[in-house]
Amino acid sequence: MTQNGTIIRMANIRKVYDTGKVKVEALKGIDLEIFAGDFVAIVGPSGSGKSTLMNLLGCLDTPTDGQYEIGGDNVAGVTRDELAEIRNRRVGFVFQNFNLLPHISAQENVELPMLFGGVPPKDRRTRAAELLGRVGLGDRLDHKPTELSGGQMQRVAIARALAMDPDIILADEPTGNLDTSSGTDVMSLFNELWKSGRTLVIITHDPALAKRASRIVEIRDGHITRDHRNEEAA
Repeated sequence: MTQNGTIIRMANIRKVYDTGKVKVEALKGIDLEIFAGDFVAIVGPSGSGKSTLMNLLGCLDTPTDGQYEIGGDNVAGVTRDELAEIRNRRVGFVFQNFNLLPHISAQENVELPMLFGGVPPKDRRTRAAELLGRVGLGDRLDHKPTELSGGQMQRVAIARALAMDPDIILADEPTGNLDTSSGTDVMSLFNELWKSGRTLVIITHDPALAKRASRIVEIRDGHITRDHRNEEAA
């Protein structure tokens, strides 16, 4: 994190995909700052560029042009291995499809980022158990994802996202595969994390989810068209 509390800083970010026959400009000069303690919803229609923006925010990809810093790390020009290290240390991911490994336990799934981060085995096991307890799954440590409901799997994913104590939690349509009740529970958990001081960014097309965030960033045709504080956030 930089001294002024800025976790993410994007300046004139462009992303161009070259298919060989045509070049598609997905992002067209994005300027965005995200601060410690923000709860940001990034919204926009299909094809607006929000998925591309998510990939850049999460260090899953690099911009074609512009400057991007996360937690004080300059992402421009880094190698793939360096990008992966920054991603594992700085970003916790929550995906619509959970992205859990089906043949290992909930606890082992939560341990994975710490395994890649070089955390000793005993410390990994202890922290994973603590995090699963925090999301209400302290009695499901040994259950495999196939033995859990959709809402429970997403809670495992949230615990995994917290494993490395990242600067930012990035969630892509986190309730997209959940029923209404489970989706409400997951959003309540995000709200609790935000109130505890976490910084969250949610990518969504659902206006109801966006209204739970403290800040809403609207994107259309590769441009940010509106960025405003949400006074209705609980």
